[in-house]
Amino acid sequence: MTISERKTYEVEISDVEYIRHGDRSLEATLFKPVGAGPFPIMVEVHGGAWVRGNRTNGNAPNEALARKGVIVVALDFTVPPDGPYPASFADVNYGIRWCKTQAASWNGRGDSIGAMGTSSGAHHAMLLGMRPNDPRYSALPGPAGVDGTLGCVIMVSPVIDPLGRYHYVKGLRQDCTPPPGMVDRIAPAHDDYFQTEETMAEAAPAKALAGGEKMELPPTLCVARTYEASHPRPDLEEFIAQYRKAGGDIDFTVYEGEGEGLLSDPTAPTAAQALEKMRAFIEEHLG
Repeated sequence: MTISERKTYEVEISDVEYIRHGDRSLEATLFKPVGAGPFPIMVEVHGGAWVRGNRTNGNAPNEALARKGVIVVALDFTVPPDGPYPASFADVNYGIRWCKTQAASWNGRGDSIGAMGTSSGAHHAMLLGMRPNDPRYSALPGPAGVDGTLGCVIMVSPVIDPLGRYHYVKGLRQDCTPPPGMVDRIAPAHDDYFQTEETMAEAAPAKALAGGEKMELPPTLCVARTYEASHPRPDLEEFIAQYRKAGGDIDFTVYEGEGEGLLSDPTAPTAAQALEKMRAFIEEHLG
């Protein structure tokens, strides 16, 4: 079946509170295909160097993916100054569990759901997939018998090694050099979120694998552009190598071009190709 022959769905978009911390509400935007389903569910984690942005960052690609028959749930989460790492991971882990409990009411598949994200959101999705039951990430109480295990992960233009990127923007590496001015824009975000280099290293999946940590290895798709100035490619290549060495299945597809907004315009040819690849991957692993 060609892309043009596949069914396109109308999409209902709504906002709902999924968790509350005192007087602070965190909301989710639900992109739901109109139909009987059951539809696969993907939790979407926005980027923004762990400290910026919100759940509306990916509105256009999230709606485009929903039109392909995927329920997308975009989450807000705790960022500094309200809380550093791992507060956002605890929120998203809770959000994953919450989605599983809501799936039936959305005409979704609740037995297995996936997570996806762009840039630092991809780091969230990947590390949550690898550490679904980490007590720091699963610290927020939720319904009994529901855990944060993921059926698949999609990374879009990921920043996958916080310490590696920190050293990169500071010009401390010999294998890659950042464009001028990047340190002032990015390094403070690392400091605010991770606070120490030791924490950045602890939150680097490739380092965890290389150090022998026992981790889950959900099937993963990674899509990126040929060159992304904020995302040092050697770090991604090292992660892919470590993931495969550990026995994980990861599909890495590179699209020609520069910049981190691979999916910004879903109607652009490259974005349309990437979204269709994502849809096929979701269908393969979530049904």
